Amino acid sequence: MKIAFMVAEKPSLAASLASILSNGQNSSRRGANGVCAVHEWKGVLFGQAVLFRMTSVCGHVLTIDFQSKFNNWDRVDPLELFSCPTERKEATPKLRISSFLSQEARSCDYLILWLDCDKEGENICFEVIDAVKKSLRRSIYIDDVVWRARFSSITEKDVKAALYNLGKPNRNEALSVEARQELDLRIGCAFTRFQTKFFHRKYGNLDSSLISFGPCQTPTLGFCVERHDQIQTFKPEPYWVLQVSVLTHDKREITLNYQNSRIFEKDVAKSVFQKMKSVSSLKVTNVVSKEKSKSRPIALNTVELMRAASAGLGIGPHHAMSVAERLYTQGYISYPRTETTRYSENFDVVEVLNVFKFSVEYGQYASQILNDGINKPKKGVDVGDHPPITPMKLASNTELDGDNWNIYDYIVRHFLGSLSRDCKYISTTTTFVAESETFTFVGDIVVDPGYTTIMPWQAVGKNKISPNFAVGDVVPIHNVQLSDYKTTPPDYLTESELITLMEKHGIGTDASIPVHINNISQRNYVNVGSGRRLIPTNLGIILVHGYQKIDKELVEPSTRSKMEAQLNLIARGEADFEKVLGDVLKLFKKKYQFFTKNIEDMDSLFEVSFTPLADTGKALSRCGKCRRYMKYIQARPNRLHCSHCNETYNLPQNGNIRIFKELRCPMDDFELLTWSSGSRGKSYPLCPYCYNNPPYPDMKKNSGCNICDIIMPVFDDAQKVSVEKKACKCGAQLIKVEYKEEKTKLPGDRIEMTECMFCHPGLTSLVKQQHAVSSKPAFHHQGGRGPKNRRNVKKNKAKQPKDKMSQLAAYFV
Repeated sequence: MKIAFMVAEKPSLAASLASILSNGQNSSRRGANGVCAVHEWKGVLFGQAVLFRMTSVCGHVLTIDFQSKFNNWDRVDPLELFSCPTERKEATPKLRISSFLSQEARSCDYLILWLDCDKEGENICFEVIDAVKKSLRRSIYIDDVVWRARFSSITEKDVKAALYNLGKPNRNEALSVEARQELDLRIGCAFTRFQTKFFHRKYGNLDSSLISFGPCQTPTLGFCVERHDQIQTFKPEPYWVLQVSVLTHDKREITLNYQNSRIFEKDVAKSVFQKMKSVSSLKVTNVVSKEKSKSRPIALNTVELMRAASAGLGIGPHHAMSVAERLYTQGYISYPRTETTRYSENFDVVEVLNVFKFSVEYGQYASQILNDGINKPKKGVDVGDHPPITPMKLASNTELDGDNWNIYDYIVRHFLGSLSRDCKYISTTTTFVAESETFTFVGDIVVDPGYTTIMPWQAVGKNKISPNFAVGDVVPIHNVQLSDYKTTPPDYLTESELITLMEKHGIGTDASIPVHINNISQRNYVNVGSGRRLIPTNLGIILVHGYQKIDKELVEPSTRSKMEAQLNLIARGEADFEKVLGDVLKLFKKKYQFFTKNIEDMDSLFEVSFTPLADTGKALSRCGKCRRYMKYIQARPNRLHCSHCNETYNLPQNGNIRIFKELRCPMDDFELLTWSSGSRGKSYPLCPYCYNNPPYPDMKKNSGCNICDIIMPVFDDAQKVSVEKKACKCGAQLIKVEYKEEKTKLPGDRIEMTECMFCHPGLTSLVKQQHAVSSKPAFHHQGGRGPKNRRNVKKNKAKQPKDKMSQLAAYFV
C-alpha cells in the first residue's frame, strides 16, 4: 500500500484535519520530537488505497541567519552584514523538526502540504519539501509526488474539497518571502547593531535593550511621531459659538445650529449675539426631509478585524490576531489572514445561516434573514488570496470566554450584518431665520434599523428626533448664549488609525501589521494610553527626528512601499529574485554608510534628553583594571560602567545583581557578581569581564560560568594565586602560586612556583576536586516537578568534566 505523507502548520490543525479526513477513525501517536503528533488512517487518493500519515510543523521549519562568526557584535563591522554569507538554520532547534519530518517521510510515496494558504505558508511548503526530499520513496521532481492542499476553513466541506482538488505549491510566492526575510535581516541588523552599540556606550537611561531599526517598524513609528509633532506644534485659536434654543410645540427645548458654527472674529460674534438678544422669535422658512441610508458593512478582512478589535473591544491587534488564529484552528471561523472583502460566488451563505438560527444569541436574527430573504452582500474587493473572515461553527459564551468570545461575537455579528438590509432613516432639516441670521436643526427618524439591529453600536443616534415644524411657523426663542472656546490639537493616533495608515501606505502585510505595532510598543518607542492611543516615548521621538535629520527616507513610508511593490512582483513571477535583492541591498547599504557618517546629527538630539553613562547609576563593584568603583546602571539593558576606563560591561537581564561575597576573579581581578531571578529563583556567580570577554575558546559570551559542576579548592593558605597567559601542553593555563615562608606547602619549601596545576606533581597534590552540591540546578533548568525532573538534576550533578580546561573554568569563572 502506498503512503501519503501530509504536513500541516500546527499540531492542533493537524489533529483537526486528520479527524475530518478520517471521519474520526484515525489512530494517533506522539512523534519522535515529543511535540508533533502523527495521525494515521486508511483511505483513497487518486483512485487507489493509501495509508495517510498526517503530522505538522510548528510554524517555520527554518530561519535565515548570518553564519556564526558574523553574529559577534564586537568583532564584525555592521557594514559587512549587507554582503556576508547567510545560512538557513532550524527555527526551533530543540524540536528538531527537519529530522522529525525526514524520519516520518521515509518510504512515503506522496507529499501533501496542508500549510496555511498565504505567502508564508507557501514558503514553509518548500522548507518541508527540502527536509523530506531524501526520505521520500520517489524524487520530488516527479510530477505526481508533491501536492498542495488549499483551504480557508476547518470544515468538513472545505477540507475534503481541498483533498479532492490538490494543486502545486507556488515557488514565486515562497521566494518573495525569502527575499523579505533576507532584506529585513540584513538591513535591520546592520542599523540596529550600529545604533545600539553607539548609544548604549554613551547614555545610561535609554531604558531599551535594543535601539532597533526595521524597514517596516521605523515608518510605523514615524506615523506616531508625526501625530505627536502635530500636537506639539499646534497653536490654539479662540473662537465663539452662538447657541439659540427654542421650544417645540410639545414644549421640548432644542438647540439650533448657527449658519457659521464657529465664529473666529470676536467683534462679529458679539454683534450677532446682541442682535439675537434683541429679538424674541424665529420664523421657519424651510423644511426639507430626505430618506437616507447607512450602508451595511462589506465582508470582513484582517485589517478591519484588527481595527474593530482595537477601537471597539479594546483588544490590541497583535493579541486580536492570536485569538483569531486560535478560533480558526478550533474550527470556529475561517482563515483570519485575508485582504479580500468579497464573498465568492459559490459561498453557501444559507448553510452558515442555518447553523446560526439555533443560536441563543443570534438565532432570532439569523432566522429573520432567512425568512425575509438574504440581502445581496455589497461588492468588495477580491485580491485572490482567501475568502473573507466568516464564522464556521456555532459557539456560546459559555463555550468561549473573555477575548475569545468577544472576537468571535464580533465576527458573527459582522457576518450577519453584511447580509442584512441597510439602515434607513428620514433626515429632516428645518431652517429658521431672524434679523437676516440663519439657524438650522437636523432631526432623524429611523425607518428601518436594518443591520444596526445586530450591530447596535452603529445605530443612528436617538437624540436627534425631528420636531414637527411647518413653513411659516413663528417659534419663540427660549435662550441665547455665546460661548467661547479654543481649537484643540488632534489626539494621539489610535491603533485603529495607525492600521489604516499602514494599509494605505503599504507598510507591512495583513500578517505583519500587528507585529510591527507590537514591536514599537515592546521596544519602548511608544506607550499604549487610554483608548488604545499610541503615545511616543522620548526615545521614539528622538529616533524619528534623528532619521529625519540625517535621511528622511529612512522613516518615510514610501521607501518601504516601493520595497513591498518589488516583493509583490517576485510573488507574481514578474521580477527576478536576485535582482530585486541586489538592488534593494545596494540602496540601503549607501543609506547605512551615509547614516553612520552623520550619526552626530542624531547624537545631538540624544545629548539633550539622555544622561551620559558616567552620570548614571550607583557604585557597585570594583573594576579589575583601575580598581575604582564601577556604576551599576539598572535601566534596560543592565550594565556596569567604569568612567575612569570608559568601559561598559553588559550583564544578565531580568534579575537582581549583587556583589558576590566580595570575591575577585583571579583571571582579571574584577569583583565577582551574582545574578538571581528572585528570592527563591535560580542564581549564579559571574565575572563581569569574563561575561563579556570569554577567556577560553569554548566558553560562550554572556554565560555566567561553566556548566561543569566540579569545584576545586586550591592551595590552602596560599598568599596569592594568579593565572598566567602561558599555557601548558595539555591546554590548561599555567598557575602562579605564592606562599608566606612559614606556611608554604610547595615542594622544596619554595615560596613561589609557576607550573601546570594538572601536570606538575608538586601542584596536583595541593588541588582537590569535588562535585558541587546544590538544591537547585543553576543551569539547564529542566522545569516541572516529579521523578523525571529529579532524574535530570541527579544526572547533571554526576557529570564529569570533559577536559582539564573545563575543570579550570569551573573554578575561575
